[in-house]
Order: sequence, then structure tokens, then C-alpha cells
Amino acid sequence: MKRVFSLSEKIHGQGGIYYSWQKTLGNYLATTGFDHMVRIQDRHGELKDEISLPGMCTGIGWDKDGDTLAIINDKSGVIFLWDANTHKTSQLDSGLRDSLSLLLWSKTGPQLAIGTSKGNLLIYNHQTSRKVPILGKHTKKITCGAWSQQNLLALGSDDRTITISNSEGDTIRQTSLRAEPADIQFSEMKGDERSNIGENTVSVVIGKKTLFLYNMNDPENPIELAFQARYGNIIAYKWYGDGYIMIGFSHGYFVVISTHMKEIGQELFQARNHKDSLTSIAISHALNKAASSGDNCIKIHDLSDLKEMYAIINLDDERGLDKISWTDDGQLMAISTQRGSLHVYLTKLPMLGASYGTRIAYLTSLLEITVQDSIAEETPLPTSIDVEPSFVGLGPYHLAIGMNNRCWFYLLGDSGTEKLKDREYLGTVQSIKLNSDYAAVHFEGKVNLHMIESDTTNDERDTRLFPDKDDSRITCHDITPEFLIYGTDSGGIYYFLIEDWAYVNEFKHIVGIRKLYPDPSGTRLIFIDDKSDCFVYNPVNDQTIDVPKFSSTTKGILWDQWPLDKGLFIAYDEEKIYTYVYSRESVNGSQCTFAGTTKLPYGQVPIMLHNGEITLQTQSGKVVTLTLDTHNSPDDKPLEMDPVVLREALGKCIALHRFKDAWGYCICLNNKECWNNLGKAALMNLDIEFGIRVYRHIGNVGMVMSLQKIKGIEDRNLLSGYIAMFMEDFDLAQDLFLNSSQPLAALEMRRDLLNWDSALKLAKSLAPDQIPYISKEYAQQLEFTGDYGNALNHYEKGLTKDDAQREHDESCAGGVARMSLRMGDIRRGVGLASKMSSKVLKKECAAILESMKQWSEAAMLYEKGGYFDKAASVYIRSKNWAKVGELLPQVTSPKIHSQYAKAREADGRYKDAATAYANAKDWDSVVRINLEHLQNPEEAVRIVQETQSVDGAKMVAKFFMKLNDYASAIQFLVMSKCNDEAFQLAQEHRQMEIYADIIGTDATPEDYQSIALYFENEKNHFFAGKFFLLCTQYQRALKHFLRCQNTDDNQAIEMAIETVGQANDENLTHNLIDYLMGENDGVPKDAKYLFRLYMALKQHREAARTAIIIAREEQNAGNYRNAHDVLFSMYQELKQQKIKIPTEMASNLMILHSYILVKIHVKRGDHLKGARMLVRVANNISKFPSHIVPILTSTVIECHRSGLKNSSFSYAAMLLRPEYRNNIDPKYRKKIEAIVRKPDKTEEEELTSPCPYCKFDLPGSELMCPECKNNIPYCVITGRHVVKDDLTACPNCDFPAIHSEFISILETEDMCPMCSEKVMSENVQKLSNVEKYLNPDEGDE
Repeated sequence: MKRVFSLSEKIHGQGGIYYSWQKTLGNYLATTGFDHMVRIQDRHGELKDEISLPGMCTGIGWDKDGDTLAIINDKSGVIFLWDANTHKTSQLDSGLRDSLSLLLWSKTGPQLAIGTSKGNLLIYNHQTSRKVPILGKHTKKITCGAWSQQNLLALGSDDRTITISNSEGDTIRQTSLRAEPADIQFSEMKGDERSNIGENTVSVVIGKKTLFLYNMNDPENPIELAFQARYGNIIAYKWYGDGYIMIGFSHGYFVVISTHMKEIGQELFQARNHKDSLTSIAISHALNKAASSGDNCIKIHDLSDLKEMYAIINLDDERGLDKISWTDDGQLMAISTQRGSLHVYLTKLPMLGASYGTRIAYLTSLLEITVQDSIAEETPLPTSIDVEPSFVGLGPYHLAIGMNNRCWFYLLGDSGTEKLKDREYLGTVQSIKLNSDYAAVHFEGKVNLHMIESDTTNDERDTRLFPDKDDSRITCHDITPEFLIYGTDSGGIYYFLIEDWAYVNEFKHIVGIRKLYPDPSGTRLIFIDDKSDCFVYNPVNDQTIDVPKFSSTTKGILWDQWPLDKGLFIAYDEEKIYTYVYSRESVNGSQCTFAGTTKLPYGQVPIMLHNGEITLQTQSGKVVTLTLDTHNSPDDKPLEMDPVVLREALGKCIALHRFKDAWGYCICLNNKECWNNLGKAALMNLDIEFGIRVYRHIGNVGMVMSLQKIKGIEDRNLLSGYIAMFMEDFDLAQDLFLNSSQPLAALEMRRDLLNWDSALKLAKSLAPDQIPYISKEYAQQLEFTGDYGNALNHYEKGLTKDDAQREHDESCAGGVARMSLRMGDIRRGVGLASKMSSKVLKKECAAILESMKQWSEAAMLYEKGGYFDKAASVYIRSKNWAKVGELLPQVTSPKIHSQYAKAREADGRYKDAATAYANAKDWDSVVRINLEHLQNPEEAVRIVQETQSVDGAKMVAKFFMKLNDYASAIQFLVMSKCNDEAFQLAQEHRQMEIYADIIGTDATPEDYQSIALYFENEKNHFFAGKFFLLCTQYQRALKHFLRCQNTDDNQAIEMAIETVGQANDENLTHNLIDYLMGENDGVPKDAKYLFRLYMALKQHREAARTAIIIAREEQNAGNYRNAHDVLFSMYQELKQQKIKIPTEMASNLMILHSYILVKIHVKRGDHLKGARMLVRVANNISKFPSHIVPILTSTVIECHRSGLKNSSFSYAAMLLRPEYRNNIDPKYRKKIEAIVRKPDKTEEEELTSPCPYCKFDLPGSELMCPECKNNIPYCVITGRHVVKDDLTACPNCDFPAIHSEFISILETEDMCPMCSEKVMSENVQKLSNVEKYLNPDEGDE
């Protein structure tokens, strides 16, 4: 707090000092003391007048308006009256003879109450000069009193009574007290209901200890409040707020209580403000502050929060403080001391300030103004002034201050301020605005524009008075470097260009202009009208834009002075600051958007805004800065911050159009929605490059490509239209396109959006030639949605009758045809569809007719369109069988054939029905027709056998059952998978063998078991065993097989062997071997069965030994082919199992094969080869005991015929031995005897061929090489050893052969002599790799 002035104790002398502030204005302070003088000072401490009193002052006070000061003293009954306006003193005789003790001015009227030391009262009406004396109001000295707002007078006296009187002095209430009263006050107690008489309570301190509350509404029940003894005596108390009382106690305590009956007596707040003593308390309702004095300090509290200490004033040079008092406006506070000095402090400065750019001027004391620029970091420049100003103006080089009609101009220099001059105007100045050269002064509805530093008055550019056009009053004004701008009460806004000294723009608003605020350049202007509406005005095109969410109680507006925030401004009222952003260019044109609010600290006024930081002027004459909530974003480590905080900061940046800052937050958030919001905001503000950057970052390729196509467009409306379209605001886009240089873009957009109504409206004015094409597209959409009437109308509008647009017209004509049908005009629709060549149209129209059940027309169109299946289907519905029959050859759908067949069947045309069912591949129906109607079971059976139809087989089975042909019925039941029915039928009619034969292997084990049990009961052991085998019950199967009687084919033994082979069970194997060896019945069975058993058990070595034995028995019996086949099959099996072939088996097979080859060679006439093979057989004649003589006979004859005379003689001599001689065939006996009698021992040399191992030449029939001792493989065709260069193998049995010989024999024979399988000559290929046959894998032993 700044001390304004002080009065030392020397002025009024030692002792106490009494003082009183002028009411309302607070311009004067009246003081008095023991020197019997009253001094009147102004608020700056200058002495204005002095009044000498005959005695000590006993009362001093100002009337309610502050115009008159009244003073009384203890030595005379004269009342001194001082007029504040004329500074003159007058005297009034009270007419009272006793000394005057109390002086009280009414709060609401002109009455002055004077009390005396003997209890008398005078009420003086200063307005009428009427005096009303009331003698004996009290019996003793009147010591205290108070007027109420209702003009009631309460008085307290040493007679311990309180009286309440009206303004005429009549006593209304009177009450007695238990001690002397002090400090009477009127107020209103808190209650549940408001009092009708306003201030209903008289409060008074009794005996310095208690507070007495006397409620005039309840005079019988006064309240007396006592307090803790430690508080001390009551020094002073004050009412405030809604029935609260603040009380100061002598021991320094500061207490607040409530007078509400529910809370009465409770201390709401208590603090010991002063350690030793408290001397006074005061409340300023204007400041909402309370102060207490004591010790050597003053403590000031905020009434809204008493715990908060607003300020402390220490008076280090004083020890005994006394009374404290504020002016009514709260600007000044006086504190007196007990030794007679007085100090005045500035507690609230007038909120007077101005700004120009970033420079501000503000009042720092009543007679000091400071200029500073904290943005440019200039040193504050304090300037002492001569008067307390009522207005301030600031320019780039000048400061103006003034009051009333006078103004002082100062030049602002680097070293300080220099007073230039002062100037008087024709009226009281309301405001002043400066630029570099001119001052614009507003007074009494006019503005005076004049140069600041010009001394001449001759130049016409030196000064000018506005308005000079009409009689309207100027309500507000401002000045920029180029313009004087003012607004009038008739709604006019005028721009006066100072350089040309002429008006350049005039704008007329519908109501009066209250305030205006141009931006720094003057190219944009904000004004508030008489309706408290706010607009941003563009003088270039007279455009006004509404400011949204504007407070009707707005006190002022500031533009942001930061060059990068040209469009940002704030409006402020008592509580909040509202932030707005004005965009000169956006998709919506120029616009003003609301960004947010900031709480305005109490009692502070915004004076300048720069980059979101607002400079505020405080009541104490200082400035503080506050960052707007809309700009308050986190700067430090955004990556570590909560995403919610980052999103909030991002929203603020977007709202303020600070897109570069927003980019950083989006990087931290990395959220696609955030990126999209940023991109959209940039585009809406026509920042295309930044929008492209955003959408490229998030990978929105389509948007980037679209923006790159339009970024070069200079037409703002066209560009904005495309962006609005991208943002899906299509109505706005259309308006913008229509106002652009390319209005057709609106039509293209509506067509792309399928908004055909809008497109047609646009086409009528923009492109009439496009109407047919739009109509067609619209009609297609209407057809799709079912609005056929409108679709028909638009299809008809779409017809152009232009040969160049034939395809378009055909499409429209097709639409007309379809819609005509839909609307019921069938003749027109069918006619149009028939005439047109489109098959698809015919199909569509036919489908429509079909849905309308117009069968004949639908079928006709289907037929004309070539859709024969559909045509036939519709003809079937209309029962037009003749047409169906005509179309059937062209119908491919089985369904149509089936429908036709059913219809024919229903009409009794069964042959036609059968044919149609066959075409439909419905074989079951064909079978049914043949059985039930055509009586053609043979055809039904044939179809079932061909198609294997299950249902057909069932029908055939039922048919045969009716004919008692159970075998056939069983066959077809099995075919139809009805095995249970077939089994029951077979069981009933003893046809189980047929059933068993039919069922084959295609049945379940349960089916086989059922059959087996049936045959077991019937004692049919073979079939029982067979089916027990099929259901894998091997033991029971073998038991039944072994019980079968032996037959020629011994099929039961074969099955028993198969059973044991599958079972792989040792017990079953032993049982069967015992049976075969004759252990059971003493009759050994044929060894071939044992061989087959070993083969089934895969016991190949035992099988091989058995095979040799069997072959030997067959040989002995003369069954050489059988013996050959047994050995061959065993040979192949061993070879397949990679088991070594026994030498005996290989040798026996070779000899038997040589014997078989003899017949082939002789048959082909190759007797030499036959003879050589016979020689080989004859050399092993012991292995052919049954045919020794015939074999030797053949050997002799063939050798003789082939020229092998010596061999012929040798075997002939053998034949003539006694044991063979009698068995020689008589045919050959003489010839054989002649050969022996006349021996010819010549022998033709056998042809040789090389050994395939060592290439040694040896006779062809020799199978062992004398050189390398290898057994050489023999040729299965000739019996000779193979030749390496001419080797092949049978493709079936893989036995080697001489290739040329194999090809030769295949000319007359068609099978291999070894395996007896057919061989094709093309399958016999000469082998290049013969190793496999010369050195075969020996296999396991």
C-alpha cells in the first residue's frame, strides 16, 4: 500500500486527532484536535480551508451527499457548516443552552441530529432550515446514536436507555440497559423471512463487554451476546454481508459472528490479528475488504475469504494506532494515532490505463502514471502529473492525461517524459486516442481531431471537429496510424483517412454503436451496438460477422498484438475473459469462432494482450500478466504426459489455428483421429499445404491426391467448395461452387452423390443438355427404390431421339418398357420390349410379367429372348403343353423336363412322361413309370442296374416280391441297401444262399454274422464257415470248414487255408496242419493244400520245400505242366519276397520248362531246337518216370531227323534195354532197331554263342560256362543260354529271353511259354542294362 500523505502531531497538537472523510466522493478529509482547529484537506493532502472553534470539537460529520460538513464543540451551542462546493463556512444557532455532545447526519435525508450533555435533542432540516428541539429525550448525556435507512434515529445515553425516534423526534421505541451504551448501529438480522421495515435491528455495545441486539419486530426478546474474557473489551464492531457482524477486541482478537437464529452466538471466524492490542476495525464495501489496526500495523482481509490476508501495512515509526476509516469508494484509507498524527494510504487506484501496441500507460499513484513495454523489455517510465486524471491516452511518441475539459500532453523520450503543452476543449472529455501525429478527443457527442505538436491553427489539417455530416452524436471513437474511426448513436461507422483528410468509408448499422475496437491496422473492426450484440466489421466489403457467445455485460475488447496472431482477440466482463479467433479466409468465408474462457481475477482489468498473455491492471497500481486458459499448453516433455492432457492441448492449438504446435502434439499422441482433426481444421482454414502434409503423414493417399489437384486453384469459392465437399458438407460445397467461376462443379458433385433432384434443378440453369442423362440415372435409382411412376416419367424425359445417342435412348426405352409394365400398361410395355433387340430387356420384362402372373406374355418374351428354359417353365404354369412340347428339344434344365414329365404323368401320357423323366435324369421316376404304368419291368431292371439307384432298386424289389420272384427281390433289396429286409426275405423263403451270394463283400460284420448263424442252424458248414470268415470269427469259420465233406474241388479246404492265413493264430494253424496230415481221420490230404497253407501263412521256405515235393509228385504222375506251374509260382513268390531260390527248384523248373519248349519248337518245325531240348530232358529221364519210353522214343526220332545221329544211336540203344523194350510203340520199333543195327555216329556240330560273363564261345544249349564256371541264365523261348547283346525279358514274369527269338515266336504264338500270359510284341524291348539278370540279388537264405 502506498502512503499518499501524512499529518504530523504538530498540526493539531499533542493528543488524539479526530477526522471524517467526505461522503460519496471522498475528495476531502476534515481533521481536528486539541488545538480547536478544523482543517479541511483534499485527497492529496493539500489544505483547502481552516475553521477555528471556541472549544473542543465534540462532533464532526458530512451529510449524505458530501456537500456539507457540520461541526459542534463543547463551549457553544453554535453549529458550524462548511460548504464543499463554495468552501464557505456558516454558523447555525442550535438554541440549546447546554453543551452539544453528539452530531449525526441522516443516511437518506437532509436531517441533522444534535444531542446534548443533558439529554436534549435537536433535529435540523438543512434543506428547509427547520429546527425541531426535543427536550428531555434522555435524562443524561446522549453519547451515541445512528440513523437507519428508513430515517429512524436511535440514541444511547448515560441514563442506560436507548430510544428509537422518527425524523420528527417522536419516540417509537425505548428500552433500558444494564450498563452504559456505546456504538449504536442499525442493521438487519438474518432471519427465515425478510423484514418489512428493512433495518430492523439496533445493535449496541453495553459496558464494553457484551453486544445487545434489539429487534424492533420482537421488542420483548432482545438478545445479549457475551464473549470470552480472554478477548478483552469490545473496541468496535461492523455489520456486513447478509447479517454478519465483525467485532474487534482490545486484546487483538478479530471475530466474526452470524445473527441468524440457527447460528447466533457461533463464531464463524476468529483470529488474533494483533499481539498486544486492537484499536479499530473498518470495512470497505466497495473493495470487499476489512481492516483492523493495532500495535503498529494494519491488517487487511478479503471479505470473501477472511483467512486470506490481503495486505499488511507496518507503521514502524508509530506505536499507538487509533481509528481507521475508508473513503466510500475504497480508494483511500486513513489511520490516526494516539499522539495526534494521521496517515492516508492508497488502497485502490482508479482503474485508469491505455495501451498502444505492446506499450501500456497506467496509474501507479493518484499523481503518477507509468509507461512501460514489457514485451520490448523497456525500462518502466514513471511520470509525475499535476492533477488526478480522469482519462489517459497513449500513442507511439506521446502520453495524454487530463480531467474535465483539460488535457496535458507529454513527449515520451529515452531519458524520460517531457511535458509539451496543455489544451482545453469545449466540453468534459470522455476519452482520448493518439497516433504518431494526431490526437482524437471525444467530448459531449463530438470528436476533435487535432495535431499534437502543431502550434499554428491556420493549417486546415491541424484540427477538425466531427461529426460534420449530420446531427447524430458520436458515442465512441478510435484512431489508427491511417484512420480516425468513430461510431454514432444512429448506427453509423465512419472511416476518415487522415492522409487525404477525407472520409473513405461509411457504414450504417441498424441500431446505435456503443463501442468500437479496430485492429492495429484498422482493416478490421469490432463494434458493440446498443443491443449489446457484437460484430466484426470488414470496411473493404462492409461485411459484418456475428461474434458468438458474446457476454452482454462485456466491459472491453483487446486485439492480440502478436504479429502471428492477427485474428485473435478477447472480450472481458467482470468475471471472465472470452477468447475469439477471427479468420479472414476459411471455407465458410470470413468467420469468428469462440475458443474458450479464462477466469478474470477479482478487481483486475485487462489492458494489453500479446501472444496469449494478458497484462492486467490491479487496484494497487501494479500490472500482472496472466496466460489465457486457451493458450495454457504444456511445453515440457510432452512425450511423458497423460494423453488426456495432450488431447486437451491439441484441441486448444487447433482452436487457435496454431497448426505447427498441434503437429507436435499429434506426433506424441500418434492417434489417427487426432491427425484427421488437425487435417480437417487446416483445410477448413484453406491451409492446403499443411493439410497435404498431415494426410501424407497418415497415409491417406486419396486425400493427398485430391488436394494436390486443387491446390493451384486461385478462385477462393471454387477451392473452398472442393474442400467442403471433401469434408462432406455438400450443401455448403454447392453454394460455394455456384458462386465460383465453375458452377458446373456443383452439378458434377450432385451427380456423383446420386442426389438427382438437386442435380436436375442445377442442370436446368447450368447445363440443359445434361438433363436427359441425369433423368436416366435418376430414373434408374427410382426404379431401384420402387418409385415406378416417377421412374417412368424420368425415363421418358431421358429420350433424346438423337442417332448419336442411340445406346442411351435404347436404355431409356427399355426403362419405359419396364416401368410401363410396372404401372400396369402391359400392352405398351410388351410392345416396346418386343420391338427392341436386347435379350436382357426381354428377360427383365418377362420377369416383371411373371411376377404379375401374366404367363402368356412373359413366356412369349422369354421365348423371343432365347431363354427357352424360363419360357418352358412359364408355359408349364399356364398349362400350355403344346408350346412346352415345342420348346423341349431346346430346354436344358432338368427341372423343366421334370415339371413337364409330372404334367404328362398327371394327364396319363406315361410314355411321354418316362421320356421326359429320363431327360431330367430322374431315373427313379422312370423306374416307377415303367413298373406301375408301362408294365415294362425289363426296362426298369436295366435302368436300375445301369444307374445303381437305391430308390429304384427298392421299387424293383417290391415289384418282384409281388411276383414271388424272391431271388430277384433279394438282389434288388441288397442293391437298395436294405440288407435287413433282404435277409428277412431270404430267411422266410429259404433263399439265403442267393442272399449270401448277392451280398458279396459289400456288407457289415453284423450282416455276415446273421448269415453265418443261419447257415450254422441249417448245418450248411461251408456257407457257415464262409460268413464266419467274413465277420472275422476265424475259430468258428475253421470249425465249419473242417466239417465239410471232401469234394473234387475241395473248396472247403481252400477256405480253411484262407481262414488260417487271415487269423495268423498258431492253434488254428496246428489244427489245420493236423487235418491236412490226416491226424484226425487217417487220410492225408493232397500236399498242394499244405503248400497253399504255407503260402497263406507267408512261410515261404516251407512253401518252397512243399512246392518241390508237389512238383515231384506231379512229375511222377506225368502232370508236367502242373509241376511246372507249381514251381514257377513258388519261384516268383520267393523272388518277390527276396528269398534265395533253392537250386533244386531252379534246376527242376529249367528241366520242366525245357520239356514244355519241345512241343513249341516241334510245332513250329524247328526240330533241331526240339532235339536239343529233348537231349537235355533225356539226360534227366529219371525225373519223368511215367513217360521214360515215350520221351526217349521222341528223343531218338527227333535227333535222327535233325542230324544228331550219334545222340539218336545212344538213346536208341538205351530204349532197347530189356526194361523198356516191350513198351516201345510198335510204330517206331523197327526204326529204332534199325538205328541200333546200323549205327551212324556222325553228329552235327552245335552252333556256339559267347558266354555273357566271359564271352567264351560255348554251345547254345550249354548252361554252364567251362571257362568261368558260371551258371548262365536260359532263354525262356529257346531253352539256350542268353546272349548279352540280344537280351530281353518277359514283361509279365520278368524271365530273361533272347530278344530276336522272343519277337520271332510272337509271330505265331501270343503268350510267354514260362508264365502263359499274353504278350504284345511292342512290349518286348531289348535291354541295355542286363546286370539284373546276369547277377540277380541272391536274397536271404
